[in-house]
Amino acid sequence: QVQLVESGGGLVQAGGALRLSCAASRRTFTVNAMSWFRQAPGKEREFVAKVNWRADSTYYADSVKGRFTISRDSAKNTVYLQMNSLKPEDTAVYYCAAGLPTSGSYTAPRAYNYWGQGTQVTVSS
Repeated sequence: QVQLVESGGGLVQAGGALRLSCAASRRTFTVNAMSWFRQAPGKEREFVAKVNWRADSTYYADSVKGRFTISRDSAKNTVYLQMNSLKPEDTAVYYCAAGLPTSGSYTAPRAYNYWGQGTQVTVSS
């Protein structure tokens, strides 16, 4: 089992910035990538960003490209999501996920085996 612990959420004004962190309890062969998802009230959970552990390649949802940056610190088993130029529509619970997603499935929540508890991000207008 892998435990994921998120931190860094909060309340920020539109145009502001926040950095989320997700610490994994250990490395395992059952994880080759980590991603961030978010879920707003009444909406489905949606993909935000992904980073591969080995190649450090990254992928983003169109809605956050150019504003969010995902990165990893392998030594700390930690993934970060730097969120700049935040908008009210970014308001959601943000979840960290880990697993073995394929190139065709990484935007789907079902592709991930492990999830964090979620952290609230609220952007006021």
